[in-house]
Amino acid sequence: MTTTTSRLLSLLSLLQTRRDWPGSLLAQRLDISHRTVRRDVDRLREMGYSIRATMGPDGGYRLDAGADLPPLLFDDDQVVALTVALQAAAVTNAGVEEAALRALTTVRQVMPSRLRHRLDALRFTTIPASPGASVDPATPEVLIALSTAIRAREVLRFDYASRGPSSDEAEPRPPRRVEPHHLVTSGGRWYLVVWDLEKDDWRVFRADRITLRTPTGPRFTPRELPGGSVHDFVGARFKGARITGSGGANAWPCIGRVVLHLPARAVAPFAGDGTVEELGPDRCGYESGSWSWTSLAASLGRFDTEIEVVGPPELSEAFGRLAERYATAAAPPGAIVRA
Repeated sequence: MTTTTSRLLSLLSLLQTRRDWPGSLLAQRLDISHRTVRRDVDRLREMGYSIRATMGPDGGYRLDAGADLPPLLFDDDQVVALTVALQAAAVTNAGVEEAALRALTTVRQVMPSRLRHRLDALRFTTIPASPGASVDPATPEVLIALSTAIRAREVLRFDYASRGPSSDEAEPRPPRRVEPHHLVTSGGRWYLVVWDLEKDDWRVFRADRITLRTPTGPRFTPRELPGGSVHDFVGARFKGARITGSGGANAWPCIGRVVLHLPARAVAPFAGDGTVEELGPDRCGYESGSWSWTSLAASLGRFDTEIEVVGPPELSEAFGRLAERYATAAAPPGAIVRA
């Protein structure tokens, strides 16, 4: 790489890291003259980058969006994040799968071998989640280390923050010892599906709460995941259900049916994984599930309309419990609420 080309890439990298750069500071960081800075900015403009001169005592430059997409410059972590996102998009059934695969192929063709080797070790499964899920990303280094251990079939040891990265444990816990089987992403979070050697059972851990210990342990023979499908197994865990070797299904443990006094077209956009049946111009049937009857009853309140419970009786009882709680919450302080 020539000196001029290297300097242009360094200048472009600096311009991408902050909104405004004084010309004198750019010259100082690049160890060049103000005149060379102006010349290099003109070269970048000829390549398609929209760089605007800013006013001020010293004057400066700002990288803006242009009319065309010029060549892009990414650091290593950005490349990893970009390729992970493209791999996930290629299996989301969102209508962009082909474009995502073509973009991923293009990125890999120009990727340095050191990054290609890191990303070749990263294999994961994408499970669709409901919109609006919170995002707690794990670092690329952790994801690659987890995926590498899965492919190598090596026992992992790690510390786990069960209530979040900032929680204080009452007593230090020994590191977990697990056989890692699958890396999963869903709803903006990463999960590790493992066989827990201490619990002698399957577990699902959030990757962003994992702090790896080194070295890794001995190799293991992979076990068969209950249900045979990581989608079904993890999906069932998210629903509060459990698939075991003896049975279970990827379904909500509590499923109820109601009649809502709303047209089906008003309910359908917010039905989630529930089903809607039109019963007339202002009524519809709605069947949905949740991890508990009380949770299901509370979720139905979001439709803000009259509700008729079709079944089962447990759902009616849950509405009764919620009614008592809400009456207590609505009462003035010190008031006596009679059931």
